[in-house]
Amino acid sequence: MSGYKANILVIDDERDIRQLVQEILQDEGYVVYVAGNAEEARKMQCRHQLDLILLDIWMPDTDGITLLKEWTENAEFVTPVIMMSGHGTIETAVEATKLGAYEFLEKPLSLARLLLVVDRAIDAHMLERENAGLKQQLFAVHEPIGRSAFAERIKEQLKRLAQHDTKVMFVGESGTGKELYARFLHAHSGRKAGPFVDVSVGSIAPENAAVEFFGKELDGVVYPGLLERAHGGVLFLAEIAGMDAQTQLKLLSALESHSFLRVGGSEQVRVDVRVLAATRTLLETEVAAGRFRQDLYYLLNEVTMEVLPLREHGEDVPALLHFYIDYFVRYEKLAYRKFLMAAQNFLRNYTWPGNVRELKNLVQRLMILGAGEDIELTEVKAALGAVLGAASVVPQSNVPDFFQLSLKEAREQFEKAYLEYHFEKNSGNVAKLATAVGVERTHLYRKLHALNIKE
Repeated sequence: MSGYKANILVIDDERDIRQLVQEILQDEGYVVYVAGNAEEARKMQCRHQLDLILLDIWMPDTDGITLLKEWTENAEFVTPVIMMSGHGTIETAVEATKLGAYEFLEKPLSLARLLLVVDRAIDAHMLERENAGLKQQLFAVHEPIGRSAFAERIKEQLKRLAQHDTKVMFVGESGTGKELYARFLHAHSGRKAGPFVDVSVGSIAPENAAVEFFGKELDGVVYPGLLERAHGGVLFLAEIAGMDAQTQLKLLSALESHSFLRVGGSEQVRVDVRVLAATRTLLETEVAAGRFRQDLYYLLNEVTMEVLPLREHGEDVPALLHFYIDYFVRYEKLAYRKFLMAAQNFLRNYTWPGNVRELKNLVQRLMILGAGEDIELTEVKAALGAVLGAASVVPQSNVPDFFQLSLKEAREQFEKAYLEYHFEKNSGNVAKLATAVGVERTHLYRKLHALNIKE
């Protein structure tokens, strides 16, 4: 990330060591926070987006090994941790490594080794974040699949809209692929070399919205927000109806003037950004009810693109099935399977309440858990729950494939599927979602961000 200043937290109960390490790392251009005990460290870890933690083992309240274990048992925690100790033993180093520590440094610290290990840890972390983002977007700029009248019409319209900087509002049910169409438009535009920054508006807590969108300045350090990161490219706002009133006003002002103030800043920041938005909710209704600003609605809705539910262009289902089979074979290394004609015909006439997202998940489930190359109609019906008492799908081995994952990976898969289901059931409303799943809203916002759950 060009110009990015990694955030590092140094945790040590010895003030002199904290200050020394902080000064050394600040001289290297890092943003460095410090904590003298586990209680302070927990607060700092929650308050900041950290790229690396340097953690002393021996502390007065909670030792570093216990704190490391506490963090790594949390599925949301992805920050690399370098352990430090002046009384280290091989057994302690091994234990820290087993718990997920990136490296173990002995005191007194070698300056050269400290900087080398820190640099490597941050590079590895950034690469992991980049790969995670790429993995999510592997198929994102593929041409929309299908040859129905709808598919052909929307591809042609998007290519024409791509030649202009018109703001476009994608309207359609959840799971219809609104982000995919936005990415397709971007990939055919003059901005295609610029960034495509996507955000689920409903997963941003109102109290954090200003920093998220406009960034902040703190002690002379700049933390760019979504608008700055999208400079020269596209900012895609999913579920725009979930934006709170104060943020609506500030975003309206920023888009009209192409400039804004960072939180804590004193100078206007100018940006060149094309905004694309998406909603499953009729914004006219939200405007009439006073929940969405009329002026912002007209600003964002220069052109409306209606994205039809899959049940209204069922002739595209076979092509979508073939596409996702090829996708999972190529990128997830799953064994090839094919849908028999009876199964394809059944799915063409299925109602698809979850639209293309449901189709993708069905293909993945059948490829992971099914046996044999052919996917038959009975297996499809059983997977959809369409036939009561249908025979269970038999996996290719005695245990499901996800049993081979680490506990952390398996838990992440379950949490993502569980929250996506309830997110859709509650129409993308985070307040209702929090009540439905029994999770405090602030924690839920962090969870949605960590699992990249969006419209």
